[in-house]
Amino acid sequence: MLKLLFFARLREDLNCHEETLPLPDGIATVGELRDHLCQRGDNWQKALHSTGLFVAVEQQVVDWETPLSGSEEVAFFPPVTGG
Repeated sequence: MLKLLFFARLREDLNCHEETLPLPDGIATVGELRDHLCQRGDNWQKALHSTGLFVAVEQQVVDWETPLSGSEEVAFFPPVTGG
C-alpha cells in the first residue's frame, strides 16, 4: 500500500491530509501516480499541477520519474518560504 500525504495548501485544497491506497495498475512512477490522482476532479488537477509542487518518497525529495514499488510513503507539498 502507498501512504499518501498532502501538506500545507494542498491539504486544504484537496480536503485530504493522508490516505492509503494500493498502487494502481499501470502506474510505475511518481508522475504517473500524480496524473492518476488528477483524474479525481478539477480540484485535484489544479492542486497537483500547481507551479513548483514538490514530491518526496520516503522523506527524500525526488523527481516525477522516480519509480514506485507500491509500499512507499509519498508526500506532496508546495514550495515553502521562510522569513
